[in-house]
Amino acid sequence: MSKEETSIEEFKPLNFIEEMIEEDLEKGVKSEVVTRFPPEPNGYLHIGHAKSICLNFGLSEKYNGRTNIRFDDTNPTKEDIEYVEAIKADVSWLGFEWANEFYASDYFETLYGFAVKLIKEGKAYVDQQSPEQISEHRGVPTSPGIESEYRNRSEEESLSLFERMRAGEFKESDNYTLRAKIDMTSPNMHMRDPIMYRVRHVEHFRTKKEWCIYPMYDFAHGLSDAIENISHSLCTLEFEVHRPLYDWFNTAVYGDVVLPQQTEFARLNLAYTVMSKRKLLQLVEENLVDGWNDPRMPTISGLRRRGYTAASIREFCDRIGVAKRNGIIDIQLLEFSVREDLNKIAARRMVVMDPIKVVITNYPEGKEEQLLAVNIPGDESAGKREIPFSRELYIDRDDFMEEPPKKYFRLAPEKVVRLKYAYIIQCDEVIKNDDGSIQELRCTYFPDSKSGQDTSGIKVKGTIHWVEANKAINKEIRLYDRLFSVEDPSLEAGKEGDFKSFINQDSLEINNSAKLEPSLGNAEVGTHIQFERKGYFCVDSKAAAEGELIFNRTVALRDSWAKMQNKG
Repeated sequence: MSKEETSIEEFKPLNFIEEMIEEDLEKGVKSEVVTRFPPEPNGYLHIGHAKSICLNFGLSEKYNGRTNIRFDDTNPTKEDIEYVEAIKADVSWLGFEWANEFYASDYFETLYGFAVKLIKEGKAYVDQQSPEQISEHRGVPTSPGIESEYRNRSEEESLSLFERMRAGEFKESDNYTLRAKIDMTSPNMHMRDPIMYRVRHVEHFRTKKEWCIYPMYDFAHGLSDAIENISHSLCTLEFEVHRPLYDWFNTAVYGDVVLPQQTEFARLNLAYTVMSKRKLLQLVEENLVDGWNDPRMPTISGLRRRGYTAASIREFCDRIGVAKRNGIIDIQLLEFSVREDLNKIAARRMVVMDPIKVVITNYPEGKEEQLLAVNIPGDESAGKREIPFSRELYIDRDDFMEEPPKKYFRLAPEKVVRLKYAYIIQCDEVIKNDDGSIQELRCTYFPDSKSGQDTSGIKVKGTIHWVEANKAINKEIRLYDRLFSVEDPSLEAGKEGDFKSFINQDSLEINNSAKLEPSLGNAEVGTHIQFERKGYFCVDSKAAAEGELIFNRTVALRDSWAKMQNKG
């Protein structure tokens, strides 16, 4: 790190979590910083999880602590090893290493023992009410709930029933649950005798058929933190109302000792997408996208396939910071972050998206020369490459106008323009098809105008890209845009509407007519490329695995979406 970067880091203000941690360490309330990233393996991680990952791992790195990854695998009906492996791959790709890999299922026996302890102490009981009755009897925050008729059964009877639940004697339809005995009058609904265990005759992807009762999140989560000696349990704001229950379970089990401290921060809500795993799963299951890693998805794997870099996502998370209030983050900030990173590392290549053929009539037939082109401007270590040049070329249709307006500095009849890395040309003739569309441009070039060796004295105001016709390659190019046409599809849909009705029908455009510089035929997965004057692209990893070479647009060079919205 340079002195300048060190100086910037030193003067960067602390966020409220860092202030809390420094106070805890200074006062000796905590001796070290131990955090955890606790995903449920029921889907792929999205950009919102990236914020949590960066926060948890970033804090432990800053304060010389450690971070565990712990899979909250307490709901076997929705969880799968596929998601576990995908989550680990995403965290690693973002550049973080976890100290330990844990699972809530590692603690099933211990948690069961904690439940037994609470039953024996009169702090938990086995209920037999139906889910509908439990929900109804909980009441509303402004009035007390109704105690279950089973709430005061003896500890011995509850313990016996709980043991029989574990032994598999009851069906799910028998409605046996273990509930904490807290306060049915509490204004916090989560404190009104929450369920701790329920019967589920479902095979778990790790423990198989060993268990038929599974702990609820609120019971397992805080106690798992305590087992791992987590110092600071960082959660998003929706868990703020769960905090009294988090503390109650830990105190009930461990007594008056230093316990994990839950702190909440604002979740990351990104515009023009959805951040609910349930809704993302709908998009996948209804084949509205190409799987969890579709480049339009806000998943980390989708962003990776689209060409986003780990550094750009980490920088984005750092830029948005840590807040106490939820809000929607403008997607332009994410796009700015990746542009900024790719501008430094992406190799430049020339690609003609909508080709018009150009014939240079005074260039010798059969001649071909190799011109030198810079790979990354400003980075001499990236070197240069050779590109072929001959009598026949392609330019983009956007770079030619028959009747140009003032200040149009590209190619037009009887006008000159520079071909990047090559020569100045002049358009002499426009050849058209029967329908009036342009078939070909006839041009002349100025031999003494070669880039780097120009002695022609001709003044040109425009430079355009091009591709030599004979060695140009054809590859599919996928132009991805925002998945939804509105900033907040969930809000627009409301309770009764369908968020999927706001899918942007133009979120994917496939181009099979483009002409690519021949060097792109050897592009590999993981290579970041700027198609000059067009945008940043990458090799599609899924297509590459199937033996195809397809290029995905990561992001345009400029925010064309904002211009289009303002125009509308």
